[in-house]
Amino acid sequence: MKYVLIIPDGCADQPQASLNGRTPLQAAQLPAMDQVANRGVVGAANHVPPHLPPGSDVANLSLLGYDPNRYFSGRAPLEAAAQGIALGPHDWAVRCNLVCIQDQVMRDFTAGHISTAEATALLETANQHLTDASIRFVPGVSYRNLMIVRAAADRTPPFSMETSSTPPHDLTDQSVVDAYPQGVGSDLLCHLMNESLRWFENHPVNQQRIAAGKRPATNIWLWGLGLQPNLTSFHSRFGVRGVMITAVDLLRGLAKLVGWDLIEVPTATGYIDTDYAAKGRAAVAALDQYDFVTVHIEAPDEASHQGLAAEKIKALEEIDRHIVAPLWSRLQKEPEWRIMVTPDHPTLLSTKTHSHGMVPFAVAGSNVTPDASQTYDEAVAAGSSLQFPNGWELMPWYLG
Repeated sequence: MKYVLIIPDGCADQPQASLNGRTPLQAAQLPAMDQVANRGVVGAANHVPPHLPPGSDVANLSLLGYDPNRYFSGRAPLEAAAQGIALGPHDWAVRCNLVCIQDQVMRDFTAGHISTAEATALLETANQHLTDASIRFVPGVSYRNLMIVRAAADRTPPFSMETSSTPPHDLTDQSVVDAYPQGVGSDLLCHLMNESLRWFENHPVNQQRIAAGKRPATNIWLWGLGLQPNLTSFHSRFGVRGVMITAVDLLRGLAKLVGWDLIEVPTATGYIDTDYAAKGRAAVAALDQYDFVTVHIEAPDEASHQGLAAEKIKALEEIDRHIVAPLWSRLQKEPEWRIMVTPDHPTLLSTKTHSHGMVPFAVAGSNVTPDASQTYDEAVAAGSSLQFPNGWELMPWYLG
């Protein structure tokens, strides 16, 4: 059996006045996704328990069949795994965004989608100012970076699982005054965040960005801290060999931790300008080697974070045309196959951030008896009898 999972990140949404009361899924032209719905079944799943943050870390754990109540230990350790950073049992990883804050308002959680080279230069300067050898900033991709805190067993833990932090993408165009970390170790986090204002203020990278009319990276924003999770391999649980195609470190790390291979697409960006067709070609080719092929596309989520309905619709249509359609066509050559299209969580255009709630999925293929669904969208999913309030139960059902 061949399995395909397509994750249009954050594509679930609410009806929009600008779209005549439709959601982006309803407004977009999605013939391939609708074909999956028409030839299969549509349902809904909730991948984020109400007491956990509605991020892609929690949601994708659930989507791959791992109960986040048991396995979630923070976002940053997943990204550390993607970079091949080994964490000891007492080490902490912390997500480090480069952001633009002006007048105590989060103007841009990406610092104008700062380049990786610019981010690296800024973090090199940040490392030079550190006085504690157990703390280091690690460049990632663009604004997405890490801070690693090494801790020994005989030392007081620097943080706890109750230490709270706020994702910067939840603060777009909002005041950050009351959003700084709280709890054990928050003094350290807040100190570094505030110190970075001084480190970066006159940095050559920011001087050049301002001269070019770009937003500067005013400081770091620390959040998503956690310890190394202990995940049972996907193959040992389900007997299937998997591969992940993504441009986002969070999904790369999750894939590594569950024992999946990675396929890198050089022209994939993790943004709305990604190379959808190249990702589709890579996924089609991967079916020759792997039993379970997952394609994650960040673009709908990024469009929502900017409140851009038209860009969200465009991203969905590109995913439909260049990823869902060719994979559907390729699967027809297999004697046994299944395909599932589903986001991990809703990302609302109205709030520009992630949300708790059910998300629609469509599944078709071998031994899937079609229901009456004609289209793939939130309303059809809400009316289905196929509901998974514990979203981590969806994957075992999908695998049969």
